[in-house]
Amino acid sequence: MSKKTTIGCIGVGVMGEPICRHIATKSGARVLAFDHDAAPLGRLAAHGVEAVPIEALAAQAEIVFLSLPSGEVVREVVTGAGGLAERLAPGTTVVDLSTSSVDVTLATAAALQARGIRFADAPVMRTRAAAEAGSLAVPVGAEAEVFRLIEPYVRTFATDVTHAGGTSAGQVVKILNNMVLYETVLALAEAAAIGRRAGVEPAVLFAALSTGSADSFALRNHGMKAIAPQQFPEKAFPVTYARKDISYAVALAEQVGVDASGARNLLQTLQMAIDAGHGEKYAPAISLVFEGR
Repeated sequence: MSKKTTIGCIGVGVMGEPICRHIATKSGARVLAFDHDAAPLGRLAAHGVEAVPIEALAAQAEIVFLSLPSGEVVREVVTGAGGLAERLAPGTTVVDLSTSSVDVTLATAAALQARGIRFADAPVMRTRAAAEAGSLAVPVGAEAEVFRLIEPYVRTFATDVTHAGGTSAGQVVKILNNMVLYETVLALAEAAAIGRRAGVEPAVLFAALSTGSADSFALRNHGMKAIAPQQFPEKAFPVTYARKDISYAVALAEQVGVDASGARNLLQTLQMAIDAGHGEKYAPAISLVFEGR
């Protein structure tokens, strides 16, 4: 990686801040960052990251990483008035680390490519702790040439990087990852409620399940660490974000003609949790629906 490369990071929140820090400390590149929150920018400054207005970032960065809350925000930042599509020079590259719908991803890529700007969708998988440790998993949707260009930078914050295919393939993988994960979390929430009412506490139930064929990442993390102790902190991956991702999965299923009844049921449960006031809690808080809370 050339030390002369200038990297831009737009969005340095829960996931974006450690990602930006890893790029700055491991790639040898000059790193610029923009966010509306000054606190993470201040912390990143200690690692050599320069806080700049978005106009300056767009004028100088050769590769821009986006870590934003949703595809709708990505669309506004890229194709809205005064957005990146208008400001970036031809030949630059945009890498979307956010989770966006396939439709938004394809439209964003087309808008950029029409102006000679390259695009990759590279939504991150795994947890905030993995982002801090630099051990995220990242499926990438991009042309082979673009993948080769960005892969060294992605590997500064990810231990598992997959070239999933062309544009939007990364989003397909990420959306389906979260669909499978949270359908499993929903099963765990149901099992916890049933077990408790039948006389087996969730902690005991989950410990027993972990020795059998129901063992999983979701069980050991979402089940044992959140559902069993009923601990659903805010500022983790919230119910509202999970609902967004699952809505993308349901929409994709409809587009390709699959009746994803499990995902639709999960989406309904997530909405019930939001309606009950749990939207900002850690997503396994859907278990509260089965507790009547």
